[in-house]
Amino acid sequence: MNFVALVSYLTIMAITPGPNNLALASSGVNFGLKRTLPALMGMALGLSVQVALLAVALGGMMALMESIKLYLAVAGCTYLLYLSWHMAHAGEPGEDGKQACAKPMGFAGGVLFNWLNPKVWLMGFNVAVVFLPEHMHPLAAGALFFVITFAITLPCIALWAWGGEFIRRYLGTPRRLHVFNCSMALMLAATATWLLVEMLPAEAGSLAAMV
Repeated sequence: MNFVALVSYLTIMAITPGPNNLALASSGVNFGLKRTLPALMGMALGLSVQVALLAVALGGMMALMESIKLYLAVAGCTYLLYLSWHMAHAGEPGEDGKQACAKPMGFAGGVLFNWLNPKVWLMGFNVAVVFLPEHMHPLAAGALFFVITFAITLPCIALWAWGGEFIRRYLGTPRRLHVFNCSMALMLAATATWLLVEMLPAEAGSLAAMV
């Protein structure tokens, strides 16, 4: 296993914009870093468990996921679009009282968020396929991937949550907060649409061949 290449790949995938990071940045702005920590830990733990399970059950999971990847993409992207709609309506002007009563995503929500994120599935499969060590017991490989993924992912996504809290001071008016939330919602919706479109061609080609 090329450890340096694995660390580089995980760092790039974890720190670049995506559904997880956009949701954490938005939560950091609206609720602060402290209230975002449960979701942050849930996302990091959920991603690490997901990568570990894919490493352990690579053979069977590859065949299974190939057959249901379009359904997974549709379900995941639909949820991301739903989340973007709520994000756009968070903290609208004149709804300060409503915003104060709003709740951030919790730990369980952070864990489950990964399982509806197509980008996380693609990343997990790439890690398992490309970097799975030869002649290593699947359970040992899964444990190794869990530790490495968690250690790299946690600080990377934490930067987004902290960044959200940092710029919170510059969004002191309802109008500015609303503009920020709408911008983040549009980015999340665009990301969800791009992920879905990216997974459609191969499946569409298969359906066309069956006609």
